[in-house]
Amino acid sequence: MTNFIPIFPLGIVVYPGETLNLHIFEPRYRQLISECLATGKPFGIPTVLDGRLGEYGTLVRVAALRQQYEDGKMDISTEGLAVFRILEVIRDVPDKLYDGAIVSYPPNEQRPLPDRIGPVAAALRELHRLLQVNKPFPAADAELLSYQLAHLAGMNLEEEYEVLQLLQEDQRIERLKRHLQKVVPVVKEMEALKEKIKLNGHFRELKSLGFE
Repeated sequence: MTNFIPIFPLGIVVYPGETLNLHIFEPRYRQLISECLATGKPFGIPTVLDGRLGEYGTLVRVAALRQQYEDGKMDISTEGLAVFRILEVIRDVPDKLYDGAIVSYPPNEQRPLPDRIGPVAAALRELHRLLQVNKPFPAADAELLSYQLAHLAGMNLEEEYEVLQLLQEDQRIERLKRHLQKVVPVVKEMEALKEKIKLNGHFRELKSLGFE
C-alpha cells in the first residue's frame, strides 16, 4: 500500500508502539498538527541524519493535546504506528506550509520471541547496573519486543536508524545483541579502571608474592 502523508522530519528515531512527547512551535508544524487533530489523520516522522532526510521513518498519530498556548504553540503526545519508506518527497503541497511524501509500508514482523529476547534483556539489565541507571522495562521479558528495548541500549542515532530499517524481529534482536556484546565489556573495563583509580593513595593489604 502507498499513500500521501504530511511529514515532520526530526533528528530522532521513533519506533512503532513508542510514545513521544513533542513541543510544536514552528508555524508549518502547528498547521500540520492542527489538521491532524481536526481530522484524526496520522503524520510521518522520517529521521534526519547529518542534515539529510532518511528513507525510513515511522507513521504516528496524535494521542493527546497536552497543552495549547495562546500564541498557537502546542504540547502533544504521539504514538508510533508503522514503519514507512519514502518513495517521493512532495515539497510544494498546495495551501500547506509543511512538506509531504508518498510512502509505502513494508511488511514488518512484530511478535515476541522470548527465547531470543531473554539474553538481550539480561545483558541490558547488566549494562544498566554498571551505569547505575534505573530504567524499568515496559513488559515482562517473554512479552518484550526489540522496539521496546532499542532506546534503552545506549545506541547512537545511526545505530537506532539501522534497527528501524530491519523488518524482522529476529534481525532487530540480533542487532541489539551485537551492540550489547560490544558495549558491556567496555563499560566493565571502565568500572574496573575507576576502582583502580579510587585505590590510588589508600592503604591496601596486599599478600606478598614469592618468586624465583
